[in-house]
Amino acid sequence: MACFPWRVFWIIQALVDVTLSQEIYAPHSIRIEGDLTLGGLFPVHARGVSGEPCGDIKKENGIHRLEAMLYALDQINSDDELLPNITLGARVLDTCSRDTYALEQSLTFVQALIQKDTSDVRCTNGEPPVFVKPEKVVGVIGASASSVSIMVANILRLFQIPQISYASTAPELSDDRRYDFFSRVVPPDSFQAQAMVDIVKLMGWNYVSTVASEGSYGEKGVEAFMQISREAGGICIAQSLKIPHDHKQADFDKIIRQLLETRHARAVIIFAYDEDIRGILNASKRADQVGHFLWIGSDSWGAKNSPIQGLEDAAIGAVTILPKRATIEGFDQYFTSRTLENNRRNVWFAEFWEENFNCKLMSSSKKEDTSRKCTVFGLFNRGPSLRHQAPTPSTLQHPQDIICSRGYDLGWAEGQERIGTDSKYEQEGKVQFVIDAVYAMAHALHNMQKDLCPDQSGVCGEMEHAGGKKLLKYIRSVNFNGSAGTSVTFNRNGDAPGRYDLFQYQMNINNTPGYKVIGQWIETLQLRINEMQWPNSEMKIPSSVCSLPCKTGQRKKMVKGMPCCWHCEPCDGYQYQFDETSCKLCAYNMHPNANRTGCQPIPIVKLEWHSPWAVIPVFLAMLGIIATTIVMATFIRYNDTPIVRASGRELSYVLLTGIFLCYIITFVMIATPDIAVCSFRRIFLGLGMCISYAALLTKTNRIYRIFEEGKTSVTPPKLISPTSQLAITSSLISVQLLGVLIWFGVDPPNTIIDYDEQKTINPDKARGVLKCDITDLQIICSLGYSILLMVTCTIYAIKTRGVPENFNEAKPIGFTMYTTCIVWLAFIPIFFGTAQSAEKLYIQTTTLTISMNLSASVALGMLYMPKVYVIIFHPELNVQKRKRSFKAVVTAATMSSRLSHKPSDRPNGEAKTELCENVDPNS
Repeated sequence: MACFPWRVFWIIQALVDVTLSQEIYAPHSIRIEGDLTLGGLFPVHARGVSGEPCGDIKKENGIHRLEAMLYALDQINSDDELLPNITLGARVLDTCSRDTYALEQSLTFVQALIQKDTSDVRCTNGEPPVFVKPEKVVGVIGASASSVSIMVANILRLFQIPQISYASTAPELSDDRRYDFFSRVVPPDSFQAQAMVDIVKLMGWNYVSTVASEGSYGEKGVEAFMQISREAGGICIAQSLKIPHDHKQADFDKIIRQLLETRHARAVIIFAYDEDIRGILNASKRADQVGHFLWIGSDSWGAKNSPIQGLEDAAIGAVTILPKRATIEGFDQYFTSRTLENNRRNVWFAEFWEENFNCKLMSSSKKEDTSRKCTVFGLFNRGPSLRHQAPTPSTLQHPQDIICSRGYDLGWAEGQERIGTDSKYEQEGKVQFVIDAVYAMAHALHNMQKDLCPDQSGVCGEMEHAGGKKLLKYIRSVNFNGSAGTSVTFNRNGDAPGRYDLFQYQMNINNTPGYKVIGQWIETLQLRINEMQWPNSEMKIPSSVCSLPCKTGQRKKMVKGMPCCWHCEPCDGYQYQFDETSCKLCAYNMHPNANRTGCQPIPIVKLEWHSPWAVIPVFLAMLGIIATTIVMATFIRYNDTPIVRASGRELSYVLLTGIFLCYIITFVMIATPDIAVCSFRRIFLGLGMCISYAALLTKTNRIYRIFEEGKTSVTPPKLISPTSQLAITSSLISVQLLGVLIWFGVDPPNTIIDYDEQKTINPDKARGVLKCDITDLQIICSLGYSILLMVTCTIYAIKTRGVPENFNEAKPIGFTMYTTCIVWLAFIPIFFGTAQSAEKLYIQTTTLTISMNLSASVALGMLYMPKVYVIIFHPELNVQKRKRSFKAVVTAATMSSRLSHKPSDRPNGEAKTELCENVDPNS
């Protein structure tokens, strides 16, 4: 019992010395002896702050990966078939997540190839150091960050040391000319970028932003995404932002503000490290923009909890990518069984233990955020098994190579805590790739040993001097099933094939957030969209577009320099949407359909019989035909009565025929156009009027000549007999027929569809008009001769206005012509004034037919209705008067024009019939 206090004191003192030796003298490396030594580079610590090279320990990315390499070495060394009689050793270094620091550390791997003068080196106790010949590193496993791998690869290639990375994915490392000794078991970011592009396109997003951590991984990853998106087309980059190395909170706030400047670009591609991802998510929360951004994270985010711990609400809906991996059960069993007692080879394990269980192993611990001590149940003397390295002068570049003879025969303080039981444990995502990288190196060494040492087990001399270039050849040729059961191979650039799992961070059934596998990418995208969730409980896929799709019938007017941004402009008028960016005019006989995606034939119209424009002219024409028929029938029935004979039977029948044709032309003008109808239109359009006015002109000319001749002679003028009158009338009519005949020869009748006549501003109302091939000018020309006859007849009517009232038909003819002129004077401005109207067909046809109906009706009413009235209702007045000679008639007419007399001096009707009797032209 007396020695108990001394024993306790010795235990405490030994524990302090061990701790100090670890803290002060322990190297930042792990050395494991073996026949062949592999180097290892792991980010055991985070980047330091305030000038310190290293920061806090990284439990998952650092310790898990490091232990994965040690686990793989144990498995290989215990495998009798892989590298038999060869033990693999290791030299593992901490990169402290900093490329420059990693470069300094990696010089350890080339020590065997560098001659050093250490004659002036002494240990702290003044004794000369015991130098151990630096082990030759045949290959390096690592590094993790792409920026670190790039820096280290530049050194290792100079000494031809092959390197296999388990996490570096920068596309830059695929350049076999610059990084010819670099290989990796993870696919490059170019594959990852392709997967991201495929996701963006499948979601229908064409306007995205990118955020990258400063350095090769982030910048090259974004560069690969932008390059592939340009080649694929249809994706525009709204903003491309960079997170600086030495970032502050204000930097992340600024990035969020910049992203919000293009609010429609909700999708954000992130190639960033854990700390940077946390900074971005934190900034989005501070800006109250949780749920606005649609994050697409690279494999640095993957399915890790560290970037989103405490920021779960800001990460909901994030789609992340991770190279296909599997949980290695053997590693779980191995790692959860690690304790301070059985894992003394890991010099950083005590620090991990404190961080993992949030406790302190000793008073001199660096952990200051807790006062809880780790449980300790004993110290044991283990004998001289540990060698501790002493500090060296600053002139020595690699102090870890010097082993001093100071040692403690001490055991290790072991805690009662257990990983996975007293702390949360989840296998880090890159563990599988670390194991595969070690196995790839082992398989390459195994194949090389078989080829170079066929008759010898173990490492032969030829293998020792083979060099890294030969080993690289074997590395690039390996093909084996890795720890996850998938094949491990390398292409000519040293890249692994692209195989990714796609995750989305979403709320599960228990309303707790977590990562869910929603698809995979193996050369092509396979995504289960129906299993995806979106922020703010959005049911549909959120949009991330610069401009919404244009509606049908609209074209895109692109914004200069931004092929994904446009303004929508409707295809107006007679244009249809030819493609996304252009409109084209429809053919002249077409108009755009309802949604303007194509053209359709313009409807064909004609003047229908049931149209109000046709009903009125037809009604008038039918009345006129009936009246003309009655008059003609009356004249035929009373053909030999004095009134019929006095009116000039022959010319009366000709005139009535013309009047009848004027009514008939209404039906021809309204009938559906065809060649026959068009032929009849040309013939009868002016013929009816020509016949009517030729007869009236002959009559007025006869009256005029009679009275002009009577002023100077008692001899009747020539050509006043009925036969002569018919001949004159026929000759006048023949001119019209000759003109029509010439018209037929020059321009045969035909039908056309006029699309210009009713081509309205609104294409829906456009109509093609089926009509005869007769222009407005041709119509006027056809009627022109008749109008000429009408005007001439009117002139004669004016000249004979002085004829006594009781002489023949001079006055009724005059009134007829005056009225007709008024009708046609009204017709001409209406006809030509509506030439540009959409209703031109109807207005002009109706105007023309009504004008002809009115002209015929005026002539019929003024010239024949009084006679018919007398013939039918006053037959007593239709009696023969005595014949008088031409001289007596002229004398009586002359005298009656000079003398005034009362009309009542004669019986009613006598004045109208006395001088209307036949005049004997020979008397």
